[in-house]
Amino acid sequence: SKRCASRHLFLTITMTRFTSLALAVALALSASGPSSTDAFSFAPSTVRSSNGALTFWGKASNNHALALPNTRLCMSTEGGSTLNRLPESAVEVTITAPGTATKAAYDKAAMECSKAVTIPGFRKGARIPPQVLENAMAAKGGRNALKVEAIKSLLGELVEPALKDDHGLEPIGQPSLTVPAADLADSYVSGEPLELVVKCDVWPDIKWKEPVEGQEKAYTGLEGTYKRKPFNQERMDIALKDLRDRYATLAPMDDDAELAMGDACVVNMEGFMAEDDGVTKGEPLPNAASGDNVEVILGDGRYMEGLVEGLVGAKVGDVRIITVSFPEKLKDKTLAGKKAIFDVTVQESSKRTLPEITDEFAKGVRADLTAETLMSELRKAVDEEDAKEFVPARNKAIADALAERLEVEVPDTLVTNQAREKFAMMMTEMRDNGVSDEEIKRQITGDNFLKYKEIVKDDIVKDFRVSMATDEISRLEAIEVPDFQIEEQMQNLKKDVQEGEEFDEAAIRPKVETTLLRNLVFDFLAQNANLEQDFTEEEVEFDEALMEQLAQESLKREEEMAAAKAEAEASS
Repeated sequence: SKRCASRHLFLTITMTRFTSLALAVALALSASGPSSTDAFSFAPSTVRSSNGALTFWGKASNNHALALPNTRLCMSTEGGSTLNRLPESAVEVTITAPGTATKAAYDKAAMECSKAVTIPGFRKGARIPPQVLENAMAAKGGRNALKVEAIKSLLGELVEPALKDDHGLEPIGQPSLTVPAADLADSYVSGEPLELVVKCDVWPDIKWKEPVEGQEKAYTGLEGTYKRKPFNQERMDIALKDLRDRYATLAPMDDDAELAMGDACVVNMEGFMAEDDGVTKGEPLPNAASGDNVEVILGDGRYMEGLVEGLVGAKVGDVRIITVSFPEKLKDKTLAGKKAIFDVTVQESSKRTLPEITDEFAKGVRADLTAETLMSELRKAVDEEDAKEFVPARNKAIADALAERLEVEVPDTLVTNQAREKFAMMMTEMRDNGVSDEEIKRQITGDNFLKYKEIVKDDIVKDFRVSMATDEISRLEAIEVPDFQIEEQMQNLKKDVQEGEEFDEAAIRPKVETTLLRNLVFDFLAQNANLEQDFTEEEVEFDEALMEQLAQESLKREEEMAAAKAEAEASS
């Protein structure tokens, strides 16, 4: 299904590619953080919900799934496993590895170690007895090294099947033993059963809250408020005038009546290029720029500058010599921006009358319209055009309400990895704003990241909930993105690619589809929501609270760095 396309970013996906600095930051944080595994590689193809299967983010990458060894040991948990649910979509699973599994894992660890070490009395690559290997590695400080490797192998082989097959759960991130492997190795006996207690994040279930009163579905009737500019009455007036213009009636004028603004006439036009002095006729213009029986409506901005003004006051039979200026953006570049002189002969003149908006006029536009419904539809059309500018504000109001309509625990693995991406992009923006690489390197610490993670955690959790909800809604409401829209967007993106830049179509296409799908879901939700519009001339809201929090954190870091520097200088 197209909705199974992988989502590496929650929001909106903006098709941003990591710069080399952002990638370096992400890798540095990954190496120092609680888990070096990319949580988004584990997004399952389906997530269970109270309504059935929930398509979300795509299948887990086989290259990363729990960092399994290349060699399978064909293990099984035999007696099954027991599970204890923990907060934030984590679980503690107790697995009893059978004796066959502990022996296979230990033998494998010994075989791999034999290939890598050199021990006097044994040729390179020969099979070395496990006890000899243990003694040799213990002498170098690696006590129980084989058993530790065997335990790691058991983890890779047993945890995923236990979670998936025994409990129907999708693991996310790297599992961790509740007892360190080095301590657990003391009780490891090859060929004897071994109990492993493992903590692991799992893909969360989604559960909708009860629908609000009067609604059948939890996600309809969403309430919220968003700011937008007032209705554009000026644009409405223009649209109304254009409509009346299209239905204007003409009545012949007396031959001696003078043309005025708003009137119409039929003219013969013969054009010439203007010489440098602007008044002398030069070469005749192409036929396309001249002509007979040309209808001209005397109104602002309709024709070449100077034509309408030159006809005001003219009568039937008059010949006016009118100097005009062709528009700068004219497609015919030989005429664009040039001056021309026209001999204009008035053949006919008519008085134009614009109709009033009545029920009779409305029926002439469309049979089922009245004056009231015509004005209502016109107003709606004008407002919808203006409202496009405020779709992001509308969508934010919907997202805020939607996030409260479902119950889902977000795994810390997902929060951590999303925070890493955001932190990396923040460092990149700092560099783009002129901050030195040395200063940026000083900011990339585990403590700074944890502080940043705490600041953005609530937003990440909300975005995750919204992403899960929108995918579920798209499934329940059968909302899909037409192929041609995806293709159009891809072509537009390709046009923006600078020469020499890489365009990874395979990576970008799913993000494009995800973004378009999300927009369709939000449009659906908006049609079925109870949103209030706060009409204001104010600019977009500035998140002062967040900026103040970031500023305080930055000030605190600077004070700590200054204190540490002073202490170092005092002790030197």
